[in-house]
Amino acid sequence: MSNRLQGKKVLVITSDTGIERDELIKPVQALQAEGASVVHASSGGGTTQTFVGDTEKDTTVKSTQKLAQVNAADYDALVIPGGTVNADTLRQDSDAQALVKAFADAGKTVAAICHGPWLLINAGVVEGKTLTSYPSVSTDLKNAKAAAWVDAEVKQCGANGWTLITSRNPNDLPAFNEAITQALEARKAA
Repeated sequence: MSNRLQGKKVLVITSDTGIERDELIKPVQALQAEGASVVHASSGGGTTQTFVGDTEKDTTVKSTQKLAQVNAADYDALVIPGGTVNADTLRQDSDAQALVKAFADAGKTVAAICHGPWLLINAGVVEGKTLTSYPSVSTDLKNAKAAAWVDAEVKQCGANGWTLITSRNPNDLPAFNEAITQALEARKAA
């Protein structure tokens, strides 16, 4: 275990169904391995079903608390896993939207992978940004007035005082996790 992120607290948010397993579990493991404290909150605050792809059920994961009980001020970064069902459900959750907005307004790190940027659109924080996502989300991002969509394993955009990190899919997780770690280290050094 490393101490790179000792003292940092990261919030991972999901719906209660349909989360891409690796996009939930691997960032949690990577950030914990770097010394961060990681909390998983979900819409209902209970058991969360993970999938491999969008159809093959995998393990279930217990979330720590409900989204409605979370305060953005208690965390240094927000991570939004993908999975089509998770992202489509989460983007309609007013508590999730409020959390994204609170993190952005506070100048904190927000990271979303795969279909996770759908929540960023509904929270109203993508205008003028350059980001990446699962390719099918690119049209939605462009329609939401994102400055640009790029096909890259990770895209970091530091506009308007906060850091936005996005990636395309589970294959990009190593770069995604390292970008989150580096962003939190940079805030620690500042």
